[in-house]
Amino acid sequence: MAKLTNDLKDLRGKNIKDLEGLVLEVRENQFKNRMKHKTGQLNESHLLTADRKKIAQIKTVINEKKSEEESA
Repeated sequence: MAKLTNDLKDLRGKNIKDLEGLVLEVRENQFKNRMKHKTGQLNESHLLTADRKKIAQIKTVINEKKSEEESA
């Protein structure tokens, strides 16, 4: 659980452009992992779920930052 809070702190310290770039990187990684999984080359199937969760966390932080900007 401590790793999760550290990851969120790191994400909240970045600006929106950096976060959007990070989403693209994680999506590329997710695509590669899906292709490996379909061809039977991916031994660590938990990475598929981890990528999905990471994307959701980043998008949540992006939405938090956008709502803060709108309210300010």
